[in-house]
Amino acid sequence: MTDTRIRVAVVGVGGWGPVHARAFSNRSDAELCAVVDCDPGTADARGREFRVPCYLDIDEMLRTERPDLVSLAVTNTRQVEPTLALIRAGVPLLVEKPLAFALADADMLLAEAAERRLFFAINFNYRYARPVRLAYEAIQQGRIGEPIFAAWRFEGSKSPTDHPHANLIETQCHGFDMLEHCCGPIESLMAEMTDVTQGGFTTLVVSLKFASGAVGCIIGSYDSSYEYANTQVLEVNGTTGRVIVEDTVRRFTFQEKGSEMRQVWETGYFNDSDRTIRKLIDVHLDELLAAFRAGREPPVHARAGRRALALAEAAIASCRTGRRVLVDRADGPIMPVGLQGRPPSHGTIVEARL
Repeated sequence: MTDTRIRVAVVGVGGWGPVHARAFSNRSDAELCAVVDCDPGTADARGREFRVPCYLDIDEMLRTERPDLVSLAVTNTRQVEPTLALIRAGVPLLVEKPLAFALADADMLLAEAAERRLFFAINFNYRYARPVRLAYEAIQQGRIGEPIFAAWRFEGSKSPTDHPHANLIETQCHGFDMLEHCCGPIESLMAEMTDVTQGGFTTLVVSLKFASGAVGCIIGSYDSSYEYANTQVLEVNGTTGRVIVEDTVRRFTFQEKGSEMRQVWETGYFNDSDRTIRKLIDVHLDELLAAFRAGREPPVHARAGRRALALAEAAIASCRTGRRVLVDRADGPIMPVGLQGRPPSHGTIVEARL
């Protein structure tokens, strides 16, 4: 680092990349030093918008700008090649989800980064929404008792990503990540999916068994609308209460079992920072840049992206075979406090371990 600020370049500024560029450009502890995009018009427009040099070529940008960190947000299904190039150049990385669309690609990226001992983060930004943080805190503090079931629903309109399992891999990765974040490792799953609208497997249901003994489900769809109220809902129900997150950033609710009273958090009139999905990265960057400066692992390592993809591939295998799939827990997150020490549950497993 050339001064007290971390020099950051953003690669891919045609989709979600401007959110990254805005976040870094507004920080006092970081300097947005460049943007890169394969489209000349997009690169030029974003360079002028953020008043930084623009490039069409990653290697040229690296030689000229020498960033301390690169934030990568290229088009889905095209992220592996530039991610690998940056890793092999020895550049610390923050990447957008999903990490990849094939488990072999995710494993290759992680292995290459580990070989170079690189800082390798992924932007599972939903963890940093205020309602999600409040829900996680309530679970950690034992306010809902022992989690018994958890439900995730996330519905919207079709993505431009040309992949038959785009909804499962690029969108419901948030569901897998959130449910394990709140309830611990998923032990097994079964899935049903439909392609009735002929745009790939756009709607799906996944039933889950957690290692703690709790159960859960994921409902995901691209055959709905982001304009609907409660297009995203997370519920975790425990032995003594439950928490609900609505539309990720809109509302948190806690209610004790047997009580007619609820505790609700919603954004106040002037609280713009907690009101929008696009500003969740700002909270993530507070932790990420502190870890980067201290030489620690990122708060959300890219391994979390691999974990979500492994669960997605297990769901695909389950739908294809009509069988329950046992999920390898080796790369799973640490079980939250209050769930540790319980033996894994048992059942009839009819699908080989992935």
